[in-house]
Amino acid sequence: MLALNPTSIFVLPQNPKPFCFSRVSNFITRAISKFPGESDSDDSPDEITGRRSNYSGVKLEETVDVNTGKLRLDSWVSSRINGISRARVQSSIRSGLVSVNGRVTDKVSHMVKGGDNVNCTIADLKPLRAEPEDIPLDIVYEDEHVLVVNKPAHMVVHPAPGNATGTLVSGILHHCSLPTVSFLGEEVLSDVEDASDDELNMSSVMYESSFRPGIVHRLDKGTSGLLVVAKNEFSLADLAEQFKKHTIKRVYVSITCGVPTSVSGRIDIPIGRDTNNRIRMAAIPGSPKSGKSRHAVSRYKVIEKLAGGGATLVEWRLETGRTHQIRAHAKYLGIPLMGDEVYGGTKNMALSLLQPRTPPRIHGKLSELVSRIERPCLHALTLGFRHPYTGENIHFTRLPPPDFAEILTKLRAISTEKVAHTNNF
Repeated sequence: MLALNPTSIFVLPQNPKPFCFSRVSNFITRAISKFPGESDSDDSPDEITGRRSNYSGVKLEETVDVNTGKLRLDSWVSSRINGISRARVQSSIRSGLVSVNGRVTDKVSHMVKGGDNVNCTIADLKPLRAEPEDIPLDIVYEDEHVLVVNKPAHMVVHPAPGNATGTLVSGILHHCSLPTVSFLGEEVLSDVEDASDDELNMSSVMYESSFRPGIVHRLDKGTSGLLVVAKNEFSLADLAEQFKKHTIKRVYVSITCGVPTSVSGRIDIPIGRDTNNRIRMAAIPGSPKSGKSRHAVSRYKVIEKLAGGGATLVEWRLETGRTHQIRAHAKYLGIPLMGDEVYGGTKNMALSLLQPRTPPRIHGKLSELVSRIERPCLHALTLGFRHPYTGENIHFTRLPPPDFAEILTKLRAISTEKVAHTNNF
């Protein structure tokens, strides 16, 4: 059995009968149909420098710098148009709207080099459809006002190019007997973490810049765990206000590579787009810079040191909810999440820390274990909030899924050292 910090695990009885509602269908359908494109955070679309809400028709005619080595075509074009996503560029390339030295190429991995002349026109946004799908949902709690779901890893919350089906939203549409909806979809980061309280403006959330049937906060594609859905406008506004005031309780657990210098702490480091890699965020020390970084605070504590200190089980509590906040702060601490290829927690990194601290006879098994990690080892363990209608404080906890549990169990079997804490967390 997976054992975590026992003081933080308590669960209210879940509603034994799923409740499909009809009174709120107009609210949900309206919120969906008004959506112009999923945002990669809850900032307004133009708050991050260089971000545009629609790149349709933007042209690029440029010669690759002679000092540039070989680069993929999609990567080079993305670097030359400030704020655009690589997925949007790839769509344009596949549509035949990009030529290199006068020849159209539809291969996104085509290599360009110094001196190549590139001509590119960004394709129009294509409508996406959110189809109701009979997807099994792990519903932890449900009444006529709110729905709490235990999201599995690898499930995307909102439809997006490349992830148009199999989303949490599609499952909710089916669960609640709501119709198919269409919207214009902008390509964004494919795995968005809880970005719930980025100074929400409720009118824009509900009607202008979000595709979320009452979804107040989000989890990365690779992150498992608890997420709350509002079933009407009052619940949505109330929950969003709780997120904004930081009264929502959110506890995450992760398996990280290595051990932090301090076994507990509060990280008050702004987060903004990584200038060297636009598909990830970065912790940027100093005062938040308008449009480039946002105030971000995470608290963490090491629960256990695993496998001789090659890995740790860490508990996180969020005071803010920026895009990829835990992942960026973990990288800043020098303990990237195991399995997080984007933020440094690569398989090679994990093995480089585990193998020197473990007997050679188990290195083969370690390599096999690490090779099976397919996502960042991060789980939204506990969610607590004030019920929008009853005012009751309710809390839910769900232990991590089998893939996380297997890694933790096998690392514990090598060695484990529980860490005592005297300070309140």
